[in-house]
Amino acid sequence: MQNDADLNERDYFKDRLTEDEVRELASLAGIDQIFARRSPSLKQMGLADQELGEDEMVRLMLEEPKLVRRPLMRIGDRVLVGGGNAVMAEALEAIK
Repeated sequence: MQNDADLNERDYFKDRLTEDEVRELASLAGIDQIFARRSPSLKQMGLADQELGEDEMVRLMLEEPKLVRRPLMRIGDRVLVGGGNAVMAEALEAIK
């Protein structure tokens, strides 16, 4: 517990997100916010310059967790993506 908030840390490389979880995060934050379009993994797949639909992005994130933007924090119905430690600390302070 930090800042009077219960935190559940998850390494989604070891404990991968389910399709339902990815779709729920996408519905809260937007698929374009959680999909790591600049990931070298996408380039290695030969997909960096292609238009991808939501279903394709979900499928790719399930196959390759590096395509989920990090850090990712869910606070109730709000999802914060990227931004580093300062953004995350500010978010935690706001829910105090």
